[in-house]
Amino acid sequence: MIKYAFYKTEFGYFKIGYTDIAITYLKCVINIDDKDIHSAISDLAFAQIREYLDGKRKFFDFPYELHGTEFQKKSWKALCNIPYGETRSYKEIATAIGNPKASRAVGMANHDNPIWIVVPCHRVIATNGKLTGYAGGLDMKEALLKLEWKHSKGKPRGQEPRLL
Repeated sequence: MIKYAFYKTEFGYFKIGYTDIAITYLKCVINIDDKDIHSAISDLAFAQIREYLDGKRKFFDFPYELHGTEFQKKSWKALCNIPYGETRSYKEIATAIGNPKASRAVGMANHDNPIWIVVPCHRVIATNGKLTGYAGGLDMKEALLKLEWKHSKGKPRGQEPRLL
């Protein structure tokens, strides 16, 4: 059974879904919309998210599980290979998973990503460098990318993403 815990941030509440052994859901919501039950695993996940938002963490090591189609899982795995502070295009992700014509399908997989930030769909941008399509809103996507650019060492690959 999945339980949910809510944690207030500058983006609203982070809703963390979890089982006894893993995080299964992480998204930002405006209001607490479910029973709020904190646990050691949800507290651990949020502590790492908070460190990330404070620019002190670049990767996550709490246990999580991804549930989706095989295509979605391949897409999400490719997202996890995008280094902190860098971006890739939808086309680059489609090519990386062996299906170069599946850019739109990669976009849909990103939209269905159940664990935002940890599976970094915010690092995927349009081929022209513009920010497009983020379920958390383009303001949040831009803020996350700017945070990573600010805290990454060296020069990130490619140009700084920009809003449409």
